[in-house]
Amino acid sequence: MSFRARIAVSAAVAVALTVVLTSLLVYVVAREQLRAPIDEALTHRAAEISRQPLGVFQAPGGESFLAVRPEFGEARGYVQLVKSDGRVLVPFRQDLELPVGDEVLAVADGERAQFWTDFDVDGTHLRAFTFAYGPGAAVQLARPLTDADSSLERIGLFLLLIAAGGIVIAAGLGLVVARAALAPVTRLTETAEHVTETRDLSERIDITGRDELSRLAASFNTMLAALEESTRAQRQLVADASHELRTPLTSVRTNIEVLASDHALPQGDRRRLLADVVEQLGEMTTLIAELIELARVEQQVAEPEELRLDMLVADAVERARRNRPGVAYATELEESTVHGVPTTIERAVANLLDNAAKWSPPGAEVEVTVRDGQLAVRDHGPGIADEDLPYVFDRFYRARSARGMAGSGLGLAIVRQVAEAHGGAILAEPAEGGGTRMVLDLGVASMT
Repeated sequence: MSFRARIAVSAAVAVALTVVLTSLLVYVVAREQLRAPIDEALTHRAAEISRQPLGVFQAPGGESFLAVRPEFGEARGYVQLVKSDGRVLVPFRQDLELPVGDEVLAVADGERAQFWTDFDVDGTHLRAFTFAYGPGAAVQLARPLTDADSSLERIGLFLLLIAAGGIVIAAGLGLVVARAALAPVTRLTETAEHVTETRDLSERIDITGRDELSRLAASFNTMLAALEESTRAQRQLVADASHELRTPLTSVRTNIEVLASDHALPQGDRRRLLADVVEQLGEMTTLIAELIELARVEQQVAEPEELRLDMLVADAVERARRNRPGVAYATELEESTVHGVPTTIERAVANLLDNAAKWSPPGAEVEVTVRDGQLAVRDHGPGIADEDLPYVFDRFYRARSARGMAGSGLGLAIVRQVAEAHGGAILAEPAEGGGTRMVLDLGVASMT
């Protein structure tokens, strides 16, 4: 059974239960309303009989009859006096005798209180009220329920027809409502199938409301946009990596072919070619390592944890001092705690320090500051040209002034990747007095 059919059936069942329960309630109320006048009349008649003594007279044939006012009448009801010994007296010309059971005798004996009951006598449905009448006797009053039962039958038939019609209408409306309610799901399914078939991640779902299904469609659109951007980034990464690797691979191949040729090479040329091969292999190794690092940051396989950013930066500065002894580092590190992955944050910090050292002239100072979950690294180099500033964090982007320097163009891209993975950002701006200032904000920082 389809989801739409299940919704329609569920709606029909819910409406059917509501209609049936409502019909039963209406039937019970109508039954009580139809019986109420009869019970009231019997109660009133019982009060009259209790106030006036019932007489007994003998018929010419020797039979005893109950002397009761004729206005009660056979058409309006029945009355009989029951003695505790089981004798029954009925009015003259009353052709119907009410059944006497142990309950009636118990009332006559004073062992039971008055009570109401329904029974059938000679095909007539009666409503009876039995009450004690003096010592050793009880009176039974009864009225036919023929009119009330006929009305109830008509009401029950009407209610049955209404319930059946309501269920049919509910089933039809359930299908209509299910179709309308599931329209966004249908569009979502069709879009998902289209994307699966065509691999076209640019497909989107039109959103017209603000309900839960519209939010689901919006989330699906967001997911498609993220997948599209991820796929675009992957393709761009592959294209850029292929482009960056093509040049050193071609150069290495050429140099190796020259070294492997039969032509005799001067010793100096051979050493120069071998040095070029080693240098180019080193560049490719660095490039591949940074590509792997980018992939690790995107996957974010490690669990984030609380860590001291100031202590992490202090360790990174010490390593930078050992690796670049010609660069001076001035630090101002305030205690600051962030929530993140230590290994990826360490790599981002190291890349910022390495970039600042690379652009610092001999004897210049790199200023490192940590405050409120932010790391600021400032160098005193030539600075970044205005036309290059928007692109310094793009993958493989290298400013014109940096194309003669070693590097893969991925260091700052890794920094931005780390910042975004932690919900933060990276900013590059000209520093006052010259040089460049880069600020890494990890977003979810908290002071301790």
